[in-house]
Amino acid sequence: MDIVNHLIQGASVAFQPLNLLFCFIGVLMGTLVGVLPGLGPTAAIALLLPVSFHIPPVATIILLAGIYYGAMYGGSTTSILVNMPGEAASVITCLDGYQMAKQGRAGPALGIAAFGSFIAGTLGIVGIIVLAPPMATFALAFGPPEYFSMMLMGIVIIIYMSSGSILKDFMTAVFGLLLGTIGMDTIAGTQRLTFGILELADGVGFVPAVMGLFGISEILINVEQVIATTLVTEKVKNLFPNREDWKESIKPILRGSGLGFLIGVLPGPAPVIATYASYAMEKRLSKTPEKFGSGFIAGVAGPESANNAASSGAMIPLFTLGIPANSVIAVLLGAFMIHGLQPGPMFISKYPDIFWGTIVSMYLGNAMLLVLNLPLIPLWVKVLKVPYPILFPLILIFCLIGVYSLNFSQIEVGLMTAFGVIGYAMRKLKFEMAPLVLALVLGPMMESNLRLSLLLSQGDASVFVTKPISAVFMGMSALLIISAMIPSVRNRRSSFREKLRDDDV
Repeated sequence: MDIVNHLIQGASVAFQPLNLLFCFIGVLMGTLVGVLPGLGPTAAIALLLPVSFHIPPVATIILLAGIYYGAMYGGSTTSILVNMPGEAASVITCLDGYQMAKQGRAGPALGIAAFGSFIAGTLGIVGIIVLAPPMATFALAFGPPEYFSMMLMGIVIIIYMSSGSILKDFMTAVFGLLLGTIGMDTIAGTQRLTFGILELADGVGFVPAVMGLFGISEILINVEQVIATTLVTEKVKNLFPNREDWKESIKPILRGSGLGFLIGVLPGPAPVIATYASYAMEKRLSKTPEKFGSGFIAGVAGPESANNAASSGAMIPLFTLGIPANSVIAVLLGAFMIHGLQPGPMFISKYPDIFWGTIVSMYLGNAMLLVLNLPLIPLWVKVLKVPYPILFPLILIFCLIGVYSLNFSQIEVGLMTAFGVIGYAMRKLKFEMAPLVLALVLGPMMESNLRLSLLLSQGDASVFVTKPISAVFMGMSALLIISAMIPSVRNRRSSFREKLRDDDV
């Protein structure tokens, strides 16, 4: 009964005209971002952070969340029509979606992606409603040691799950933690690494940092490339899947929704992992696995459902623990902090209007995606024809105006430019940016909880392993680090032995 009352309260918030407007803008912008190759939800949310300064907190979260799950849907359009994923989670959709388009079945492929995303989003919202309150209650037992250990585990998991080099990801995370120490020491009250620059007294600005890392670097990378979009068809017909399509798709949709939601709760690039896991599962369970990759609709339905469900599942650790599961959620956490909100165990009880309003708005947003995007597919086809030499300079201008309008500071414009160069260099050198963003967000909180823990224990570091919950988090972090190191140790030993054998010969 309490859940019903909470949902009624959330509906009263979500159905306010202003919030409905920003929900609509969010899903529309998210779909546009997903459709355009070269952009992504992280960059889009980063670019719109300056706008969030001037709207209420509830509308901000509704807007940015709409961009996130809207982009999860929008990426399928480009994958199916152009064979070019709009964002990373839609890579797997290219395998069967584009083949369906080449066979003249682009309409059913886009339709099942839309319906699958709506069903997955609905089930994901039900999962949030069921799991978030008890998880928040459990987290009330957390103290400073538990929070520090949990944040450390979050960074370790992000490093472990990243596709790049473990050493590079570790270096990136350490760099993010060092950036988090810039500014005033909250305990001693002294300035650290500010070099007399007033704008750094409160730390490195999160908005200039993420806009540079994701916005500016994205532009610099893409101007080097020739992005050519060749539409397989400009007229999309028969958007509603037939009975046979539904027969092939309904079980993959349900399985993908469940799998994606569970993966979404875990730290890491959840939508990407969820889509690959769903595709692999459907191929293994199918009686005709040879059809996958040749235009089989189940190869579209499962992954597209999984990535949308994963975006819903990622909201649970954000709201209940204050821990971002991936780089997109880390930027969303930055938006919370900009408005003076601290997600965590007390968030649901302290800000029920924001939490339940966001949950109801997510359902409304998924319904908007279904109603809007099927008729708007011809529009997205035209958007794909926009020349990128026109698009990217407009994004650059938006970045510059957005950052300068925050505090009218040239220093912050310079910071954004510097982070843009750093982001560009990281991309060229194959460094992942997710550990950097996560460490930059969590760094100040980790330092605060570390120092509070040591103050309460009178300098005894064993507090992190004597408290059961903290010990579990520390143990999991240690296991992940060891398991990541073992293969490299084995490889080094084998290469060393081979070298010895060659020397003997």
